[in-house]
Amino acid sequence: MKTLFLPLAAALPLAGCTTAPVPSPEPAVPLSPAFRAAGPGTAAAEAAEAADARWWAGFGDATLSALVDQALQQNHDIAAALQRVRAARAGLDAQASRLMPTLGVQASAARSSTGLPAPVKQGLPDTRSLRLGVDLSWEVDLAGGLRAARDAASADARAAADGVAGARLLVASEVARQYFVWRSAEERLRIVGALAAAQRETAQRVESRWREGQASAFDLDRARAEADAFEAQLPPLRTLSGVSQSQLAVLLGANPSAPPVSAASGFSWPALRVVATGQPSELLQRRPDLRAAEARFVAESLRGQEARAQWWPKLFVSAVAGRQDLQLNALDLAAARYGNVALALAAPIFNAGRIEAGIQAQSARAAEALQRWQQAVLVAVREVEDSLLAQAQEQQRAQALAATLAHRQRSLQHALRLQREGQIDLLSLLDVQRSVLAGELALSESRLQQQLDAVQLFRALGGGYGTQATDAVPARLAAVSSNDAERTLP
Repeated sequence: MKTLFLPLAAALPLAGCTTAPVPSPEPAVPLSPAFRAAGPGTAAAEAAEAADARWWAGFGDATLSALVDQALQQNHDIAAALQRVRAARAGLDAQASRLMPTLGVQASAARSSTGLPAPVKQGLPDTRSLRLGVDLSWEVDLAGGLRAARDAASADARAAADGVAGARLLVASEVARQYFVWRSAEERLRIVGALAAAQRETAQRVESRWREGQASAFDLDRARAEADAFEAQLPPLRTLSGVSQSQLAVLLGANPSAPPVSAASGFSWPALRVVATGQPSELLQRRPDLRAAEARFVAESLRGQEARAQWWPKLFVSAVAGRQDLQLNALDLAAARYGNVALALAAPIFNAGRIEAGIQAQSARAAEALQRWQQAVLVAVREVEDSLLAQAQEQQRAQALAATLAHRQRSLQHALRLQREGQIDLLSLLDVQRSVLAGELALSESRLQQQLDAVQLFRALGGGYGTQATDAVPARLAAVSSNDAERTLP
């Protein structure tokens, strides 16, 4: 058995080569020290909210928090992303196994009987053979190609884990978005429904006056038309409410035919939130999509090292050792040991450019992955800038709309009194009522947009700050063995 392990011991130092670490990419365009649209001053920035992994809880809506928590547990996109993590880690284990020797067991039994007379069997005996042994095979990683493939698979696993974090962020933000859209639709249904009922009542009063000869047919038709116009606004709002409920159900992994939330619970729009945005460069670690894009670039770069390693010689070690029992013409012979050890060296000389083509192809894939990362960085910064700008401008718009609505509501009170006193006609009153409706709907839509902008900002910032990719993976998949840790690039 010593001869079996001598070649193995001699080859171990040759397998100690490690892959060259892939440096983290740097943005091609220098990033600014702060976001241009970040408006808060020093005092506001000190009081700004620091986002955490449960950023949606900061809206102060228990119903929303329950919906997001349910979606994170039951959403099928997240479940699919978790399966991709499992597949990536299995691929990592498969690549790591190529660095280790393969050990197997072989056993055989053979019997041969000629049926010839005994004198003849002296030259052609009956035999029975029993063999039991172990065989070992190993490709010594002289050039580091196998290690590069293993480390590339490790980077793929990290990208898959970041994909889970990205899926969770996407699902949580989409649940929040659909929830606020649904709440806004319900609010606008109440506003338009109340105004439609009031307009129907107005039309009935005009009809009574028309019968008494105090109003014209024109006034009656105009009042009925206004009531019908309000009624016509209700179906689209009911559609929006129903569609939002269905989309919420799909996000929750529930039956779309059953509304996941009831409108009976009280609701008030959350207060505006000021979030500490940090520096643009911090997005490189905050956003799961950027971390995943970087991991994919690392994986492709390591596969480039694997491709270049094909130019180097390959060393193969194989060995067989075992025991054999042999019987000749029913005569048991003494048990014998057998063994076989072989070393093989293979090096490319001519392959018509196949290896170089593989290197060029992999180099192009690594360059493409780097360009995708560069583009993703710019898009991430743009999304934060746009979200901050939209949030600030929508806040100013909401203030103006609130002031406008207050003035119009006071005007409506004056118009109702003047119309009862006969100082203005019905058409003037209807104009004021329409302006109040438009103001209420505009303010409701602005409140919705403010919350959607807040959700988009959290999504653009990457959700919980400093949350690592594995934080988004349930415990049943988040555990990484010490071997995996050793496989991780520095």
